[in-house]
Amino acid sequence: AQAFKLTRSPARAFTRTFAQRDSAVPLLAMAASDRKRQFEQMASQDGFVAALDQSGGSTPKALRLYGIEDSSYKGEVEMMDRMHEMRSRIITNPKFDGSRVVAAILFEATMDREIGGLPSAKFLWEMKQVVPILKIDQGLAEEKDG
Repeated sequence: AQAFKLTRSPARAFTRTFAQRDSAVPLLAMAASDRKRQFEQMASQDGFVAALDQSGGSTPKALRLYGIEDSSYKGEVEMMDRMHEMRSRIITNPKFDGSRVVAAILFEATMDREIGGLPSAKFLWEMKQVVPILKIDQGLAEEKDG
């Protein structure tokens, strides 16, 4: 098995930046036993990782694939609202739980929102037993100079 390790300074910078986010507080305050259970689940449980991490650039296409036309929202804020509604429907489905879904990759904007009255990551773990994973890249950059 391969392991990936961040060097100290990027890991510290990420932790510092992540800790400043209100949505990160429940994750950082998580009990060591929960972190251990999440690690064990990722390492040994059968199931799949749900990629729920569409960023602004890929969101219109994803929404169209689910039958939500561009004309049903105005601007990026409403578009991301529609995307969060879609993600919430998926996540709150009774079949979406830790027995089938090991983890879910979330885009930063999802971490700033709530599902069922709880921060998204907290809802995933506490209500569904699905390990929340934060996507830290910003998606594809626009092509420059052809």
